Amino acid sequence: IKNMITGTSQADVAILAIDSTQGGFEAGISANGQTKEHALLCFTLGVRQMIVVVNKMDDKTVSYSEKRYTEIKKELSSILKKVGYKVKTIPFIPISGWAGDNMIEKSTNMKWWKGDTLLATLDKITPPNRPTDKPLRLPLQDVYKIGG
Repeated sequence: IKNMITGTSQADVAILAIDSTQGGFEAGISANGQTKEHALLCFTLGVRQMIVVVNKMDDKTVSYSEKRYTEIKKELSSILKKVGYKVKTIPFIPISGWAGDNMIEKSTNMKWWKGDTLLATLDKITPPNRPTDKPLRLPLQDVYKIGG
């Protein structure tokens, strides 16, 4: 979690990667899962732009199913809304990181998907205004004391 907080505190956009496999998604949103925790940390640390990638669409328990994608999108939208995100502004993209589906080019395995690829969605992100007139601030993760 420490590394996640350090990275998120400097982020302009969050990419929330969701495991779409049967059991994988359910474990991620369970009480012991980290999906809700990561979404809450992103929101708390001020990251207001988010992209959700529904990954592992190539898995045999998913088989590029539009039904599974819709089920995950509905459940996760409810969670993100409770966290504080404006869900209508969050793109949800079904992908397969392993096979490269919908990452850079449109997938031939998900003909039902009419939205953009992950790369095209990243290109549409609006950079936030930077307070260049304020003092520089850097996050510290650890302090080491070296004797010698």
